[in-house]
Amino acid sequence: QLQLVESGGGLVQPGGSLRLSCAASGFTLDYYAIGWFRQAPGKEREGVSCISYSGSSTNYADSVKGRFTISRNNAKNTVYLQMNSLKPEDTAVYYCAATPAFCEDNAQDYGLWGRGTQVTVSS
Repeated sequence: QLQLVESGGGLVQPGGSLRLSCAASGFTLDYYAIGWFRQAPGKEREGVSCISYSGSSTNYADSVKGRFTISRNNAKNTVYLQMNSLKPEDTAVYYCAATPAFCEDNAQDYGLWGRGTQVTVSS
């Protein structure tokens, strides 16, 4: 089967850190850009970050720039999202998704999605 599986979510205090993982099974991530998206209760899904197939290009939403870092290890077929200085407004379900080669602005261009992992930031 072809799937992406997110892991690493949990409950942390404001200012804390988490590292999310997006692991592929049934195919290789070598040819795909991977985006991270999140959806908070009652809100629409929003793009958080993306990394191109080679790792040469990355982008971040303004709300997370300087706090989050996206990276990939193609040998492990995994993409990571390091989240530091977490804020309550970062609370959401985080999803990873794949699109060919290069990052896209439109979420509809990402054809394969994971099931999501919950991140809760609360004191």
